[in-house]
Amino acid sequence: MSLIPLGILAASSGRALTAVAGYFAGGYVSETTVDKFSFPAETRGTLGTGLTAGTNIGLSGISNANVAGYVAAGSSSFDNVDKFSFPSDSKSTLGTGLSTAKEGAAAMSNNAVAGYIAGGKTSGTVDKFAFPSDSRTTLGTGLSDGNRNGVMGFSNSDVAGYAAGGHNGSALTVVNKFAFPGDTRTTLGTGLSNGTTYGSSFYDLGVAGYVAGGETPSKVSTVNKFAFPSDSRSTLGTGLSANRALMAAMSNSSVGGYVGGGNEASAVSTVDKFAFPSDTRSTLGTGLSSARFILGSFQDSL
Repeated sequence: MSLIPLGILAASSGRALTAVAGYFAGGYVSETTVDKFSFPAETRGTLGTGLTAGTNIGLSGISNANVAGYVAAGSSSFDNVDKFSFPSDSKSTLGTGLSTAKEGAAAMSNNAVAGYIAGGKTSGTVDKFAFPSDSRTTLGTGLSDGNRNGVMGFSNSDVAGYAAGGHNGSALTVVNKFAFPGDTRTTLGTGLSNGTTYGSSFYDLGVAGYVAGGETPSKVSTVNKFAFPSDSRSTLGTGLSANRALMAAMSNSSVGGYVGGGNEASAVSTVDKFAFPSDTRSTLGTGLSSARFILGSFQDSL
């Protein structure tokens, strides 16, 4: 078997994909800033154009590597979706947004095929945005537990997307799996180690998905790991650098997952890095450009 060079992966489309950067976007209460962390140096810059006002809190982010990243509004009052085209990072807003406002929804991505926004405070539906047209449909089968606030989503492109936890009267352990390309839904036999809402999630493509921190209902630093393809769950020996919730996470497969911002006793700018494959944790010397929580994220990387 031939090895794929670090940072360059082959997608189902046959394109060569390069890990470029990860992005942390918006935040409570009216933050529109988008911070960009360039790979592999992890240096931080800030985009000249940020989010559209009204798209800035409780966000979901989907990614189409080397093409664009998308940020879907997380407020109960807005349904717009901003698109940042790579490599220029120029922003546009989709003509068709979410099917309904989806506060606290999860995001899943099937690179070069589609992105998904799942659940939310007042919706258990799953919206699908087909690439490259960005046309939206809504899956016939939504989340198994209906309306779910604070859901966490991770992906294994070409294989499946996962919607984990959330809150629908109490914090849930359930993990729904949507198999690509049919988008059929099943529920994992083993869910999260505790009912969790408003944590963050990242993944190492083809290896594992991770759900980090959140409220259980107290804030925790726990990181659950779901190994692909078995979806068996373990818990990392080292969690986040502090108990926190309401953060975002970005992924750079084969390199690391990054958890940024959130609320401990107050908003923070911390970015924790979990290096693959060891899952060892460090904290970046440069964090977000400002302390914030209820933010979104996406990446120009698989």
